[in-house]
Amino acid sequence: MLVAMRPVLDFARENGFGVPALNVNNLEQILSIMDAAKHVDSPVIFQMSRGARKYAKDRFLRGLMQSAVEEYPEVPIVMHLDHGNSPVTCESAINAGFTSVMMDGSLLPDGKTPADFHYNIAVTTHVVWMARQKGVSVEGELGCLGHLKKGAGDKEDGHGAEGNLTRSQMLTDPDQAEEFVKSTGVDALAVAIGTSHGAYKFDEPPTEDVLAISRIEEIHRRIPDVHLVMHGASSVPQELRELINQYGGNLKPAWGVPLAEIQRAIKSGVTKINVDTDNRLAMTGAIRQLFATKPELFDPREYLSPAREAMQKVCEDRMTGFGSAGWGSKLAKKLKNS
Repeated sequence: MLVAMRPVLDFARENGFGVPALNVNNLEQILSIMDAAKHVDSPVIFQMSRGARKYAKDRFLRGLMQSAVEEYPEVPIVMHLDHGNSPVTCESAINAGFTSVMMDGSLLPDGKTPADFHYNIAVTTHVVWMARQKGVSVEGELGCLGHLKKGAGDKEDGHGAEGNLTRSQMLTDPDQAEEFVKSTGVDALAVAIGTSHGAYKFDEPPTEDVLAISRIEEIHRRIPDVHLVMHGASSVPQELRELINQYGGNLKPAWGVPLAEIQRAIKSGVTKINVDTDNRLAMTGAIRQLFATKPELFDPREYLSPAREAMQKVCEDRMTGFGSAGWGSKLAKKLKNS
């Protein structure tokens, strides 16, 4: 069933778990996620960035999502726009059938220049007004994703702050978070705590000086009824990085967000956890291994099927680790009866 994000996150908070928000670009990724959700009985949030919408086209994505709803009727599914850069982008997603949108007003429409607080409030409030008319949920963002140690933003898929940033820009201010939520009425708030997109989040296992989970705890104390979102939450498994390098890749040493820290964040108000890089690593590792060990392969089905299986395993691990496994059918039943 295709549903808005708010009731899914409300249910997650009531039952103490987090929902994986998984980025998709194509059929194989959608099937991997749906098979994982069905196998472990989890709700799921599909995320599509502007880059994904351009790559796969809205009409095809909508068709794939509708097919997923029909093929897996027992799984609660949210179709979410990731990092919308303007009200126009968000409106186009709403009109395309998305059930949830993110207005990332932390950056200007160019997707790279940090915006001021008042601009963020203005554009996010407008998107909330548009979305409410269609029953669509809205996520906002306050603060810029970036490396606290390096003092620099990150960029992926054409989106992310460029150049040097101050520590205050890269950590969401609790006072501003309270004002932002009150002014905009967002359903969920993405907070900046030192995480970033991509595989190169941290140069060593992260500690509090580069991954400020305590900032989430402080914000949650101020706005306990608001759903918090953790962006850049891939764990970057070392075995996947090593597998890619073993078969011709060249990924530098890097670390992601440990599961224990994500679980700590879930206890402090985080109900939506964004994961993309781990799935990319899993698929890439499986494909590289097959190409290296079976060079005679040329049928895409023969190497994309193992890639799907590798990604499905990562998705199942995240659903289990975040606590959403076992809750999909219960949520579906509640939504049908409401």
